Amino acid sequence: MSQNILVTGAAGQLGRRVIEHLLARNAGHVIATTRAPEKLADLAARGVEVRHADFDAPASLEKAFAGATRLLLISTDAVDRPGARLAQHRNAVAAAVKAGVKHLVYTSLTNPGPGSAILFAPDHDGTEAAIAESGIGYTILRNNLYVDLLLAQVPRAVATGQLAAATGDGATGYVSREDCARVAAAVLASDFEGKRVIDVTGPGAVSLREVAQLAAEITGKPVEYVVITPAALEAGLEQAGLPAGLARVYASIDVAIAAGTLNVATKAVEDLTGQPAEDVRSFLTRHREALAAAPVH
Repeated sequence: MSQNILVTGAAGQLGRRVIEHLLARNAGHVIATTRAPEKLADLAARGVEVRHADFDAPASLEKAFAGATRLLLISTDAVDRPGARLAQHRNAVAAAVKAGVKHLVYTSLTNPGPGSAILFAPDHDGTEAAIAESGIGYTILRNNLYVDLLLAQVPRAVATGQLAAATGDGATGYVSREDCARVAAAVLASDFEGKRVIDVTGPGAVSLREVAQLAAEITGKPVEYVVITPAALEAGLEQAGLPAGLARVYASIDVAIAAGTLNVATKAVEDLTGQPAEDVRSFLTRHREALAAAPVH
């Protein structure tokens, strides 16, 4: 069956990789939407239909989504404005309904309910509710934290000898962005038309204490795990130049990890793609050079 598969946020890192996997699969006609179509000229040259879409302009979305049968809604990056991202997502869900989309795939978050300390969890919880109420068939992909994020944290720890965090002994089912892209493409290319929620994670949950041990083992340099308070983490992030609001958001992730909110590990990546998810050790080993490089100040 020929399908028109649409990917939002297609100029972002996840969106681009999803499209690459769809093209490799010959999954159907691929439509890419973005606020900056000029950034996707290379994909347009390969047969991808590129359309402009602005989630802050609801009137533009129904036209952008026209003709799509399966749609991937990649959560936007508007986390610096309270309520903005949820409003954008609701606009997209409403437009998908009007455009006649048959199946909606959404990149959510592990355990986004009211019990999560993560400040942007309500955005995901509210979006999941809007999708469930829309009447469209859906697949909610509750992606755990990207292991890729460790590449912004571990090099500094290797350089200083200390990995400081407010995660306590909490563990996270880190998953690579690439594995999330493979899963999203597999779901979009499938003929599943029902309603489901899937936890997308790495093969096991890992604590930052274990990450520090792995970093030391891989680089041959001592790395000590140091537990700090969320307030100290927030202050440190602000000192490093992060706006206060974003520092608070990032600190809330550590609080959630400490509480066990992200301690979820499944075989969803392997079940959906036929290939196992990459584990943290393998990922960090592949990026050994980046871990040992002195961080830019």
